[in-house]
Amino acid sequence: GVGKTTLIQKVTQALKSSGIPIDGFYTEEVREGGRRTGFDVVTLSGNRGPLSRVSSDSSTSRREYRVGQYIVDLVSFEQLVLPLLRNVNHGGDTEKRICVIDEIGKMELFSQTFIQAVRQTLAGSGTVVLGTIPIPKGKPLDLVEEIRNRKDVKVFNVS
Repeated sequence: GVGKTTLIQKVTQALKSSGIPIDGFYTEEVREGGRRTGFDVVTLSGNRGPLSRVSSDSSTSRREYRVGQYIVDLVSFEQLVLPLLRNVNHGGDTEKRICVIDEIGKMELFSQTFIQAVRQTLAGSGTVVLGTIPIPKGKPLDLVEEIRNRKDVKVFNVS
């Protein structure tokens, strides 16, 4: 709630208008009647789908991925995000590209294929990643700490 996604959107617009090749996604709050009911994934090419929604009941009948009151829609998330990351990873290294990953957080990290794709993207020499990670609180998230501690990563605290 400090403005990470707003900052990402403004930077993305500035880069796009400069003609810089950029792709990726951001997450956006979904609100109904003034209260947050979930999050959507929005790709820079304009596709949108659910990342999570408030649970309608407290039972966990089938295998659910939950963060607090939210149930994560892993299938929707992976269908939108994985093709983007694969596309970035398989592009030629002739031109620098920017890949937006907003965010690498608890909900997204339920996906093992997303974790692998993020690692591949960070390893790619032709790609600059503009991403967001949560501040550490509670149990550390392995991939987040791995990213935070990389020598080739610059972390800015947004407040």
